[in-house]
Amino acid sequence: MKTSLKSPRAKVLMILVAATALSGCGEAFRDSFRSKRDRVTFDGYSYKAKANKVSRDTRDHFSVTVARANQSLLGARQAGEYEAFKYCIAEYGTTNVDWLVGPEDDTIIPVDDKITLEGFCRP
Repeated sequence: MKTSLKSPRAKVLMILVAATALSGCGEAFRDSFRSKRDRVTFDGYSYKAKANKVSRDTRDHFSVTVARANQSLLGARQAGEYEAFKYCIAEYGTTNVDWLVGPEDDTIIPVDDKITLEGFCRP
């Protein structure tokens, strides 16, 4: 029995293989296809920001790392605050944050084109 790409069975199989391959793509890959109008910008620039809990035991204690901080320090601070709010909303449903190193801290200096903020979510 010979299978060609013209048969309906082969087409369905190819579609399933392609769909399975694309479903494994990470969110960052999918974000690259979003319209630039849908991206959130700060001070006119896009930033890569990531919030993580500091330890496994306390999810309320988090840190935010913002890349491309040399574009605009003001924008990087705003992007870090935004990412912190997203983290706290996802974890506790609130934007109340007690900052250890916050976006308004004057001592923030970019290191390797990144800044780091740190705080606690307060429900």
